[in-house]
Amino acid sequence: MEQALLLITLGVLFLGGLLADKVGHLTRLPRVTMLLLLGVLVGQAGLNILPQSATDLFEPVSVVALTMVAFLLGGELTRENMTSNGRAIFSISLSVVIGTTLAIWAGLTAFGLDPRLALLLGAIATATDPAAISEVIRQSGMRNGFTSTLKGIVAIDDVWGLLMFSICLALVDQSGGWAAPMLGAGRDIGGAILLGLCVGIPSAILTGRLTPGEPLQTEAIGVVLMTAGIAIWLDVSCLVAGMTAGAYIANFARHHERTFNEIEHIEWPFMLLFFLLAGASLELHALWALGWFSLTYAGLRIAARIVSCEIGARIGSVPVAHRHIYGPALLPQAGVAVGMALVAADTFPQWGATIMTLTITTTVFFEVIGPPATLLALRMVERVQDGGAQ
Repeated sequence: MEQALLLITLGVLFLGGLLADKVGHLTRLPRVTMLLLLGVLVGQAGLNILPQSATDLFEPVSVVALTMVAFLLGGELTRENMTSNGRAIFSISLSVVIGTTLAIWAGLTAFGLDPRLALLLGAIATATDPAAISEVIRQSGMRNGFTSTLKGIVAIDDVWGLLMFSICLALVDQSGGWAAPMLGAGRDIGGAILLGLCVGIPSAILTGRLTPGEPLQTEAIGVVLMTAGIAIWLDVSCLVAGMTAGAYIANFARHHERTFNEIEHIEWPFMLLFFLLAGASLELHALWALGWFSLTYAGLRIAARIVSCEIGARIGSVPVAHRHIYGPALLPQAGVAVGMALVAADTFPQWGATIMTLTITTTVFFEVIGPPATLLALRMVERVQDGGAQ
């Protein structure tokens, strides 16, 4: 009976996802937002009609979906893209991480919060949601220098964010010294890069040889699932592992031109379930738990993204018309932030409730407003290009 209920639920979720996609087209809202809202409606914050067996799928589905996204983002880090946009990618991504941390630390400290807690919250706020941004770019149909740079930023900014979080954790946790946080970050990021290379090197040599052109769907699914599973087993970042493998294959596979383009054809069912179940797991009551403090934190993050992206874009010699657009495009925030919050709450239990509540609050907020902001940013780029063409 439980299996029957799970299968029926999955069928209804897929059909509901199609309906949400249609409503998104009619309302001009990103389908990511519509799927999240549908998930909220049927999840614990709404009607609470999802069976536990469906909710339990969220973790494995999210790992697979994020690994697929990471492979595609890594495929954007080609020599050609890095030659033309590499300076902008590195300058904006680093500027966003440093600027967000410092702005939230200074702002919350001025608001009366313990500076040490403010520093941790600033580091947690650096995380971005690559899945939502990638999906909005795909829905927009745009492929140009701006989207290539944006994908590159999203691919690596969480790496900088994890390093920044580890540094801040070590600064605050002076009793434990620097060793534990930095070793933990080194293991997570270094292990994921090593895993990505272990997958990417043989994949670059072997995939795409059964038929001329691109790797088969079977090859793409096999490599993605293997990478996701080993990442879980080794407890390393599936995002960094997938990104590394995708980047290696894109740069060193000589017998096919695109890195697992077939992933784009099979990704949507996983992404649909991912966003629906993410919405179902959101706790909306957290939005009001800290009142004006939550709004202050969210406002500081928005301001920090806009200002720091502007600074990074200037350093990266980004075209003037695009400099103010990267900030709104990078607002979505999700899973990596929650992971950082869990580590911080476990390390500093006296601040645990505040850290978790505030992180969940901003995750809900930015998952709802972030994708529309990204879509608006892409449309601004489109208008700028149309104006330039005329």
